[in-house]
Amino acid sequence: MAHNEKIKVGITHGDINGISYEVIIKTLLDPRIMEMCTPIVYGSPKVAAYHRKALNIENLSFNHIRHPGESVPKKANIINCIDDNIRVELGKSTPMAGESSYMALERAANDLQNGEIDVLVTAPINKDNIQSENFKFPGHTEYLVQKFNASDHLMLMVSEQMKIGVVTGHIPLEQVPKKLTKELIISKIKIVARSLVEDFSLTAPRIAVLGLNPHAGDNGLLGNEEKEIIEPAIKECRDSGIVALGPYPADGFFGSGDYAKFDAILAMYHDQGLTPFKLASFDRGINFTAGLPVIRTSPAHGTAYNIAGEGKASPESFREAMYLAIDIYKNREIHNEISKDPLKKYEINPNHIDESVDIEAEEEPDI
Repeated sequence: MAHNEKIKVGITHGDINGISYEVIIKTLLDPRIMEMCTPIVYGSPKVAAYHRKALNIENLSFNHIRHPGESVPKKANIINCIDDNIRVELGKSTPMAGESSYMALERAANDLQNGEIDVLVTAPINKDNIQSENFKFPGHTEYLVQKFNASDHLMLMVSEQMKIGVVTGHIPLEQVPKKLTKELIISKIKIVARSLVEDFSLTAPRIAVLGLNPHAGDNGLLGNEEKEIIEPAIKECRDSGIVALGPYPADGFFGSGDYAKFDAILAMYHDQGLTPFKLASFDRGINFTAGLPVIRTSPAHGTAYNIAGEGKASPESFREAMYLAIDIYKNREIHNEISKDPLKKYEINPNHIDESVDIEAEEEPDI
């Protein structure tokens, strides 16, 4: 990208029967967005017009283009990715909505792959109706990991309050202990550390690692995963110079506010990380896929069928997802200019790791 060009942000329209177009349109009405980037929606002018009418929003018009090269700065650009016979059925999950979600995503991902756009922001999909011969993934993340041949990745939830990654993502809870290995945890800690340096411009970031079991296993009384898997993984990462501490009992860690002492937190499974995150940051939370060679963010909320077309959806999370994608793009450019060898960032003497934020496991009352 030339220095005088604005960052091209590709936006997929997600599920057409949910709140995606509402949060996209409300975000694009913010004049700051147009100053920061050139937005390109992958969707349908017809569906966009339907939602604008349903929401009674008249002061935004889309510039219809065929490919990103035709995009106009300071305008809301849109590329038609779907058949004009599409039907919007607000608040309903339909096969047509699933197919249009996939078609927009595939087109945008191809353009991202070819360097036609700089970053990707995905509006929420319905993970059930999008399933087809072409899309057999639990969600956006897994699709993009395969599309971009990422060797490893991490779902990182980001807000002003905290950054939380999860070791195991969209899998049943009963499979979590079977999936956890020392090697997997080491890999995820390294992705978090690298992302904090390259994507968030932090130096020697601190990472808190949570335990799997209540009270982080209570010295083996409530489970051995901490002693046998998590602690050795943390030690190996620290020996390589990464400031990783733990494992911490999740309840006391969040309850006491100790999470604020760290740059990021690594949870062992989906709800362990996302429950406190959404409690603190639901309206402004962002999902960022760390470990990809490309930049993709999305709002932390879902399709919200129950309020589709009612004008009640908050654009905060979507707007923050756009801001974050732009920031990460700039941070990566700066990082690449400063150092062609990002691993040098981790050359920290493990003997000089500051223990001042180490947290004692809290005492539990006898019940």
